[in-house]
Amino acid sequence: MKNQNYILTIAGLDPSSGAGITSDIKTFEAHGLYGLSVCTAVTVQNDIAFKNCIWIDEKIILAQIETLFERFTITVVKVGIIQSWEILLNIILKLKKLNPKIKIVLDPILKASAGFDFHSTQNLKIFEKVLQNCYFVTPNYDEIKALFPAKNIEETIDFISEKTNIYLKGGHRATKKGWDEIYYNKIVKLNIPPIATVVSQKHGSGCVLSSALAANLALEFSLEDACKNTKWYTEQFLNSNKSLLGTHNYKPNY
Repeated sequence: MKNQNYILTIAGLDPSSGAGITSDIKTFEAHGLYGLSVCTAVTVQNDIAFKNCIWIDEKIILAQIETLFERFTITVVKVGIIQSWEILLNIILKLKKLNPKIKIVLDPILKASAGFDFHSTQNLKIFEKVLQNCYFVTPNYDEIKALFPAKNIEETIDFISEKTNIYLKGGHRATKKGWDEIYYNKIVKLNIPPIATVVSQKHGSGCVLSSALAANLALEFSLEDACKNTKWYTEQFLNSNKSLLGTHNYKPNY
């Protein structure tokens, strides 16, 4: 097992496998990585309807993490839905304790595409500590506008950039739809345009993007190349078929 490259997802279970831990695992394996998973929630949903979310107890989540680290070397982790910022911070601090050099990619999911809210008003001071301990955060435009309601989008980007790197997804942009923006090293900005001219809507595309970014970081690509590879992979997923559930039946060409 020493020659195997492991990567971890900490996220919810989607029975349709379009999003959450099963979607992340498919993305990891398409990149040649062995995906490990810790379940944070069991959801009742399919590709068009979200009906319920049953949260896993924090102690069980932490126990799952500890058990995996007893057995496997994990250098990169993707984090999806968590019940609260407080629990999220505890999880991240546990990861940092187990591996101080671990790279954490946080997908700050606030609402399911079907409208289910995962987070209402939260302690933003706690969330600031979360950001300080992450390597990347991957919000879309709706999410970044909602993270710090008292700030406009430019102020929010500047604020978060002081704490961590940002992969800002462009699928919800009013203009230049599909253009992603990367903010890193506090002052550097990278624009990544859409690769395909026609992109089909897909359930779980945000999960795929964040897990593809984590995979590329685990494969030790440079930050810019990791982001460009992530964009390519995500658009291949978006164009894989005309249904709401994309497929991963291909290998990255990079």
